[in-house]
Amino acid sequence: MKWKAYRFPLLLLASIVVGSVIGLIFGEKANVLKPFGEIFLNLLFMVVVPLVFFSITSAVANMDSMKRLGRIMGSMMTVFVITGIIASIVMLLAVLLFPVGSGTSIPLVEPDHVEKLTLSQQLVSTFTVPDFVELFSRKNMLALIVFAVLVGVATSLAGEAGRPFAKFLSSGSEVFMRVIKLIMYYAPIGLAAYFAALIGSFGAELIGDYAQAFLLYYPVSFAYFAIGFTLYAFLAGGRKGISRFWKNILTPAATALGTGSSFATLPVNLQAAKEIGVPKDIRETVLPLGATIHMDGSCLSAMLKIAFVFGVFNLDFTGIGTFLTAIGISLLSGVVMSGIPGGGFIGEMVIVTMYGLPLEALPIISAIGVVVDPPATMVNSTGDTVASMIVSRHVEGKDWMEAEIE
Repeated sequence: MKWKAYRFPLLLLASIVVGSVIGLIFGEKANVLKPFGEIFLNLLFMVVVPLVFFSITSAVANMDSMKRLGRIMGSMMTVFVITGIIASIVMLLAVLLFPVGSGTSIPLVEPDHVEKLTLSQQLVSTFTVPDFVELFSRKNMLALIVFAVLVGVATSLAGEAGRPFAKFLSSGSEVFMRVIKLIMYYAPIGLAAYFAALIGSFGAELIGDYAQAFLLYYPVSFAYFAIGFTLYAFLAGGRKGISRFWKNILTPAATALGTGSSFATLPVNLQAAKEIGVPKDIRETVLPLGATIHMDGSCLSAMLKIAFVFGVFNLDFTGIGTFLTAIGISLLSGVVMSGIPGGGFIGEMVIVTMYGLPLEALPIISAIGVVVDPPATMVNSTGDTVASMIVSRHVEGKDWMEAEIE
């Protein structure tokens, strides 16, 4: 029955609605429920590091050939860049039709303790850590992914001697996927509590000048999610691709909307990709990497932030050069975003520094980030799933959905 396929995601959506109503009714008093939501978040974050490590290393270690890994990585990066550019252009058109931030007067308060990093320092700290134990922090996910790929490649190159370790990695990947299934039993309670506290704290503040950003971003992001991803799913697998995508994507979408974290959504995203039929090595390579470097929702929000801050400072947001620069910065901002709640700070710093704006612009942009974070994360996470479908179409051929799900 179709009801069985949609029962759990609808339960999650219902829990978000219930939590939102509680937040609106009780306001900041709803913060008493926040610990129940934080328990859910912490459970997901607790399992993310080992899940990412075992998923990527097992996928790479058990890959038939390094040539296949190269094809997957090449196809993945192409898809990530193209969809990021499309998302940036969509929001650019939206802000040109419906300008935001014009005539706004916002007090500029310079944030304390902002550390300035050069581009080279940013690259070093993004891809590497100085100590092995720092890989166990979700704050260094990209470094963990680099390490996991290296371990997977080394295991594969070890040949027969590496086979026992490869089996251990595969077993670990399966075990942690089972852990996720157990955690998701608590999801309806956790999401309801988390959303009640979120709406209770910020609901009353989504007014005035920032209402413009809110009223523009939400329809655009949901339209991109519904129309854009349906088109991508069709390109990946035709009508069957659309059917499988929408049958399995609502649970990750609800989880992302409620938690505001790409990494918290990663476990359920992997399960959704499995049900869609994305091959194991592709989904366990594309999704963890996508949670860090593929963020269509962040590209949408970055373009909105750029247009808004241009309006606030009465800067001229016209001309092909300005638009191309904005698209490039939006893409870069989406790439460097981290997958943690409110983790757009680095991307916001990119916008401020690349345009040479005064540092006082940072809190203005950050405030927009708070407003648009839930739908942005939803688009970020579900975009990884549909991207894995497109990669599967390129790597496996047009009949990739006919293969047995593993």
